Amino acid sequence: MKLKKEINIVIIILLIIIIQNNSCIYPNAITENQVNVAVLISNPEDPFLDLIIEGLKKGEESKKNNMEFTFFDTKKNQSIEAEILDNILKNNFDLILGNLVDTKVDTIENFIFQIRQKNVPAILFNSEPSIITDEIRNYKKFVIVTTDPKEAGILQGKLIADQWNKNKSTMDKNKDNIMNYVMLQGAINNVGAIERTKYSISTINNLGIKTQELSKSINFWNQQLAKESVSSLFLKYGNKIEVIISNNDAMAIGAIEALQYYGYNKGDPTKVIPVFGIDGIPAAQELIKKGVMTGTVFENINDTVEALYKVGLNLVYNKSPLENTSYKFSNGETVITIPYQGVITS
Repeated sequence: MKLKKEINIVIIILLIIIIQNNSCIYPNAITENQVNVAVLISNPEDPFLDLIIEGLKKGEESKKNNMEFTFFDTKKNQSIEAEILDNILKNNFDLILGNLVDTKVDTIENFIFQIRQKNVPAILFNSEPSIITDEIRNYKKFVIVTTDPKEAGILQGKLIADQWNKNKSTMDKNKDNIMNYVMLQGAINNVGAIERTKYSISTINNLGIKTQELSKSINFWNQQLAKESVSSLFLKYGNKIEVIISNNDAMAIGAIEALQYYGYNKGDPTKVIPVFGIDGIPAAQELIKKGVMTGTVFENINDTVEALYKVGLNLVYNKSPLENTSYKFSNGETVITIPYQGVITS
């Protein structure tokens, strides 16, 4: 009996040693695995999205968290996007990061329905729907990482109002105390575009400045389309345009290219139309330094990239999306809002 007891003790000790040794070799085995991430990009020509891609690739190159990214260009086409998503779900990716072509509520609900069937975690970025429905909210492996378009619009409006008050003698060309502006809107039914537009103008008005919209041009966040639109609008309105307000920097840069074709914004102080954007991309910052562009609202791309990494890994490992982060949900348990850093102006 005594011998049997001693044998049992020896077996227990051996088991403990084996477990300890395995723990040393594989201290946290799940974190050692490669995490395969599919990234849907609606428009890689958008310089803001291009910076997101660049940030993710830099993290991948540094072996950050063993994440490996595969990028899919959906070519701004919802049918192509649907086909790509179907293939992604057949290939056992651990996580999907999505910048969708369409941000209508039913589109995003359908996206969630598909990924939920495969139990795949996902994060949408730069793709917030107008409302968060129960269908969206109830899938606990789904998060939206975005900025607040209302905040962007307010910051832009304050920036424009400040410039108007400082430089009214030159900006108010016809001396009628009314800001005559052209609005470059990113999309028609996109909540981000609508709110950036709405709050930019309402903020200017709330600060006691009267405004008159000469034209609103929808340019789908695209630099070339904005260039073509502003070229046409300049032929129609010419020097009557006192300010150009853009929902993003890409369209603002397109507007500047059009103005420069007509001899404006090239250094002559008598031939300037102030142009304002949102995003703070390096190309816009450079134009602001040169005095060619008047200002932008600055978002730190690295903040968004970092959130995609941290929240993405939490979802992959079945943790709370906010675990070991400083983020907070701004809309129920679904939306994480990355704050803007302020404004940049010449």
